[in-house]
Amino acid sequence: MKSKSVTLRQVSAPVFALLILAAVPIQDASPWAVLWTAPLIMAAAMLIAWAAESAQYFIAQGFALAILAWLQTLPEFAVEAVLAWKQQVPLLLANLTGALRLLTGLGWPLIYVTAAVFHRKRERRPLRAIRLEEEHCVEVVALIGCMAYVAVICWRRALAPVDAVVLVMIYIAYLLILSRIPPKDAEGIEDLEFIPRAIVQAPRLIRIAAIAGLFLGGGALIYFMAEPFLGSLLAASSALGMSSFFFVQWVAPFVSEFPEKVSAINWARTVKHAPMALMNMVSSNINQWTLLTAMLSLVYSLSRGEPSAIPFDEQQMVELLMTLGQSLVGTLFLVNMQLAWWEAAALFVLWAVQFGLSTLTPGPGLWGLIVRNIHWYVTVLYYVWGGVEIVRMFAGRREPEAFRIFARIWKQHVWRG
Repeated sequence: MKSKSVTLRQVSAPVFALLILAAVPIQDASPWAVLWTAPLIMAAAMLIAWAAESAQYFIAQGFALAILAWLQTLPEFAVEAVLAWKQQVPLLLANLTGALRLLTGLGWPLIYVTAAVFHRKRERRPLRAIRLEEEHCVEVVALIGCMAYVAVICWRRALAPVDAVVLVMIYIAYLLILSRIPPKDAEGIEDLEFIPRAIVQAPRLIRIAAIAGLFLGGGALIYFMAEPFLGSLLAASSALGMSSFFFVQWVAPFVSEFPEKVSAINWARTVKHAPMALMNMVSSNINQWTLLTAMLSLVYSLSRGEPSAIPFDEQQMVELLMTLGQSLVGTLFLVNMQLAWWEAAALFVLWAVQFGLSTLTPGPGLWGLIVRNIHWYVTVLYYVWGGVEIVRMFAGRREPEAFRIFARIWKQHVWRG
């Protein structure tokens, strides 16, 4: 079945149920719509951030962040669903890999920089690393599990419906483990901002209603604002003559991940909540490697009217392998339960190099060769670096603290029930 070509106007965020029926593209929007949609999306991000901050005292923080990550990536799911329905495999993989690389290459370092700036301002000394809390080992181990199965998908060079089943099972197992971890102690409530502190201290029924209302209200606001917000940027990109591939791989993911960056930066500026901000990003990585990837094969199969695998060509394999390599290095950085300043810098520099050179047109000579093959060079560097970190871990130079803590949490809260 030959797919139709996609235009920028078809990369949109309609209601998912309507998408399955008739993949409706968004309406035309003015570039000026960003002036009112962006503030509303920022407000929505704050609402669900307050809900997650409040909820961590009554359910496990990781579970609250998993809910938060899902709500924050609703626009990303909608954009990917449209591309899968239209069977635009090159753009589909471009959006997925671009979004994941933005999270790790730009999002994680941004959290560190924000926390470091405010730490320097308050403490008059540098922040050497963001130290994770013990319960965050679940996210680290879960991300490793996701990547292990994605490596199998890469080896087969195709994403099949059966992969969707496995990926969803991985995500469910991740949620079940998080749900068994006790919520945070009451100490530290005084450090919360006024609204989440008031919610935590409110009577039980009011507290439940407030947390649910913030989650639902923030999620609904993000969902309904995503279409005009994305539409305004689509209009601007068209006016600038931007290619659809560049827009789908970089601009659209940046827009769809905008809410989580707002809430994560808000937490990072408190410094104390910087680990929570970083785990917000990691939760989104897990969300996209599992649920989002699973959705792609299902929607693609529905659009074809039969179970169908999404094949990967050479360019898509490079994009996927580079994204997987970046996630591997980033996760290995976290196995000792911290993100050091130089690790955040390394993630950003490698991302910035491949992003910057990807925008250039290859010319003659050595420089043209570098520009033409930059994705391969960066991909190889990721895997070499990942191999070095694995050797360092087995040699005792990098402590696999996340695995030890995870084993203890499993024994205390999961295995014994």
